[in-house]
Amino acid sequence: MFSSFMTNAWLVGTVVALLAGATGFFVVMRGSSFAAHAVPNGAFAGAAGATLVGVTPLVGLISFSVLAALGIGASRRHRSDVATALALVSMLALGAAFLSLSAAYEPQVDALLFGEILGVSSSQLGPVVVIAALCLAALAAMYRPLVFQAAAPDLAAARGLNPTVLEMGFMLTLALGAALTVPVVGALLAFSLTVGPPAAARLLTRRPGVALAGSMGLSVLTLWAAIASAYQSDLPVGFFVGTYSALVYVAARATMRRHARRA
Repeated sequence: MFSSFMTNAWLVGTVVALLAGATGFFVVMRGSSFAAHAVPNGAFAGAAGATLVGVTPLVGLISFSVLAALGIGASRRHRSDVATALALVSMLALGAAFLSLSAAYEPQVDALLFGEILGVSSSQLGPVVVIAALCLAALAAMYRPLVFQAAAPDLAAARGLNPTVLEMGFMLTLALGAALTVPVVGALLAFSLTVGPPAAARLLTRRPGVALAGSMGLSVLTLWAAIASAYQSDLPVGFFVGTYSALVYVAARATMRRHARRA
């Protein structure tokens, strides 16, 4: 489990989990879980398209996830659920079309959908770290405005905060995070790491700073447990990420109910 060929898996997994936890905190706080589900499917279509034209999948992952995020963010204040659903089905359709036209064999398709963290190469480690650092820096810069807008949107607008600019900035950060998460846990389960542990952290505390730190910590622990379980079995890491994310949330919910009864 801790042999040399697993080093990249642990490193990339930790970086991706930290970013997913930080992004997921704002996803849960802003009620953007549906968008967090739709954007990774844009990344999936981009990776399939990149495979078709013969370029590195990371280029397609970033390009299509950003395209999906911009489309969703632009319509956030006007029937955003419809726009998100349309982006979701459109990107899935494009991904299916690209895969049918390419010569990608079944394991590659399975990795795109369900993740294959053991396939991360050393050459991919540098770009992942750089992009994750940029996303975390962007979230740090937007932390106070995003929390303020989520807690009191009318007051935030009265204070001069532009909701459209904040929305687009956050969606772009979410898109880059999705582009990094899809190769690790897959397009179909990427949003589970972005929603499950952060939602559990929000249940356990009302303090935003503590919830953010808890979200990142729970995401890392969830992915570490998923990597260990995937190593011991032949099941994809995405399966364990989705299962453990749900269990973490259920455990947090049960803890809160137990505390409420005692109170």
